[in-house]
Amino acid sequence: MHDIIRQLEEKRAAARLGGGQRRIDAQHAKGKLTARERIELLLDAESFEEWDMFVEHRCTDFGMAEKTIPGDGVVTGYGTINGRLVFVFSQDFTVFGGSLSEAHAEKICKIMDQAMKVGAPVIGLNDSGGARIQEGVASLGGYADIFLRNVLASGVVPQISVIMGPCAGGAVYSPAMTDFIFMVRDSSYMFVTGPDVVKTVTHEEVTAEELGGALTHSTKSGVADRAFDNDVEALSMLRRFFDFLPA
Repeated sequence: MHDIIRQLEEKRAAARLGGGQRRIDAQHAKGKLTARERIELLLDAESFEEWDMFVEHRCTDFGMAEKTIPGDGVVTGYGTINGRLVFVFSQDFTVFGGSLSEAHAEKICKIMDQAMKVGAPVIGLNDSGGARIQEGVASLGGYADIFLRNVLASGVVPQISVIMGPCAGGAVYSPAMTDFIFMVRDSSYMFVTGPDVVKTVTHEEVTAEELGGALTHSTKSGVADRAFDNDVEALSMLRRFFDFLPA
């Protein structure tokens, strides 16, 4: 029995490391928190109950069979903010750049389904480069499943998105359908495709900030409702904002 418990704790420790300490250090060097650190700041202390911690992708193409990480790039579950129930997912950029796989999408869909059943808000902490290209249409199908739930949840439960990294393509279509969008200055971006592709197609040179930064979306496009200076401020203000949502 003790060996089983020890093995379980070892698996949990590996899952909590995500893509490894080197990638965590790189995340911190950019002034960004990890997926789990964000959840810890957002939710009440010790209230988070994680789901599907050991889920891994099922892709075997392009050498992916040897590249499995528990959790598959997203932390999902539920907890409380000032005592009120909320479901949350937090994408982990240290794991395959936070890219969305079929299993990754299934984890997000699961908490969205449960949130609609019990009438609780859903908060997404988005830090993803988009679809996981190795999975092809399976990844795109995952986005379709999420989009469907965005529509079904609209007007039923509040949906809140916090953009906390460079998000492109499918990674921003879902947030655009949610009720509120917050961004972080100088580290979060929302665009259909990045500056390099824009230059190739239109021959225009544009920076990531000009194309889809927090300033652009909070002062010009109107996509973002508010921009904050860093992850800590964004999550602290989100806790305060949450109190204004109807029970």
